[in-house]
Amino acid sequence: MNTQPAFATCDLCDAHKLDTSGAFRVLPPVFRNFGSLTRFCGPVVTVKCFEDNTPVKAAVESEGSNRVLVVDGGASLRRALLGGNLGAAAARNGWAGVLIDGCVRDVTELAACMTGIRALAAMPLPTERKADGQFNVPVCVQGVWIRPGDWLYADEDGVVVSDRNLLA
Repeated sequence: MNTQPAFATCDLCDAHKLDTSGAFRVLPPVFRNFGSLTRFCGPVVTVKCFEDNTPVKAAVESEGSNRVLVVDGGASLRRALLGGNLGAAAARNGWAGVLIDGCVRDVTELAACMTGIRALAAMPLPTERKADGQFNVPVCVQGVWIRPGDWLYADEDGVVVSDRNLLA
């Protein structure tokens, strides 16, 4: 069962505010919380897809190992890339969280999922299944580059990414 880790993105930002190397990045404050866990962190796995959640489904149905799935959905507001069934799969399979640069649906069901879920908005329209997408490639989410193996930290104040585990 996922639990809320002990960290604060504000503290991480205070500690790394002078980092100009690009190793520490802060995502814009555009993501809404949809899962039952408001705080989550872990190593990143990436998926890049556009209005097709086939790769998202494949990812959340695999072992999460307390990792964070980052989905570059091209910031589309036209289709939902994650719904109640896939949110439940992410929680059941041990994903610490899912961050989607795009939309979700089944908001009430997602709120019951014991995992962190962040997305831009809710959209009731499902995706089309075309089996398009890429796994574990660098993605640009809201202008911030995120790479497989980076660490993502999300809490009530925001989302930050680092090239290493900042809690070790």
